[in-house]
Amino acid sequence: MPAPDLHEMLARLIAMPSVSSVNPLFDQGNRALIDEVAGWMEAAGFAVEILPLPGQPHKANLIATLGRGPGGLVLAGHTDTVPFDEALWSQDPFRLTERDGRLYGLGTSDMKSFIALALEAARGLTAAQLTQPLILLATADEESSMAGAEELVRLGRPQARYAVIGEPTGLRPIRMHKGVMMEAVRIRGRAGHSSDPSLGASAIEGMQQAMGALLDLRAELQSCHCNPQFHVPVPTMNLGYIHGGDNPNRICAHCELHIDVRPLPGMDMLALRELLKTRLDEAVRLPGLTLEVEPLFAGTPPMETPADSELVRATEALTGHAAGAVAFGTEGPYLRQMGMDVVILGPGDIAQAHQPDEYLALERIAPTLALLRGLIQRFCLGRHSSPA
Repeated sequence: MPAPDLHEMLARLIAMPSVSSVNPLFDQGNRALIDEVAGWMEAAGFAVEILPLPGQPHKANLIATLGRGPGGLVLAGHTDTVPFDEALWSQDPFRLTERDGRLYGLGTSDMKSFIALALEAARGLTAAQLTQPLILLATADEESSMAGAEELVRLGRPQARYAVIGEPTGLRPIRMHKGVMMEAVRIRGRAGHSSDPSLGASAIEGMQQAMGALLDLRAELQSCHCNPQFHVPVPTMNLGYIHGGDNPNRICAHCELHIDVRPLPGMDMLALRELLKTRLDEAVRLPGLTLEVEPLFAGTPPMETPADSELVRATEALTGHAAGAVAFGTEGPYLRQMGMDVVILGPGDIAQAHQPDEYLALERIAPTLALLRGLIQRFCLGRHSSPA
């Protein structure tokens, strides 16, 4: 039985909740969606593997391969969405709704639709036609932990020469993005009556020292690192959350700060994390205080694919746009780690991502299919897909 038509595939993908979140109250699995997509891909002639995440059988990656060979092309998308506030939606977020030239639904732009579009672009192909393999990849937990991408790296799969990740870029190719680090800074002191400072050690005053050091480090990093291809050409550091103390007449015994750091390509995440800890250790010098710095998650490295990559040149030619750079993170660096040239390129818009009434413009569908078929022609049906 063939895969459903494109509209039906889109409707079914949107109808299946697959939220991933660092908050267990919101976190869901994606296995029902993966099983559904696996059936469509098997019907289209792909060899399908479902790879559950370790210790999480309700979450899985899917690798579907058509054809054989050492090179080939991966078309990749994540199956999860962010949490949502249903009260802010004008329609059911899990019902594909067509209105005013748009398809509304949670995941239409970011980025369930790309999975259906990739399969539609491959419809009718057979393994015998391909000189190099076409691999469709669907992953878990991109929006939360990157656990799906990390598991692929652990397994060393899939193996291919090129990969396109269909994140929302407005059909403009992206070859670089910043990394993402989120760190917790915790300072513990000693509570006491506010009438006598000697009775305690103020964690808030220690955090003031820490924040000064962080802002100085931010200025230093921005003076040393700049890439004009980014809209914000320097690494950023946002002090996004702070909490300390419980009452004005008690010396604060605990204060916690969360920061978000976006390093540029070429900046080493491990070295940056070590520098951060060193500067904080040097800054927090008040007696009676202890300092802890802990990653809130492992972090997503920056990504850069060379400008002269054949994939970059091909996507530029097919779209008419020079490959650019974005500040948001993707699974691209994990595929790069496995030796692939990676371009981020999808039909949605980042302005729609993580928003109520998320939508995909209908006018983007035909150009996306033409683009994907052009890439398949060049890297799977042509002679330009063998490893460099």
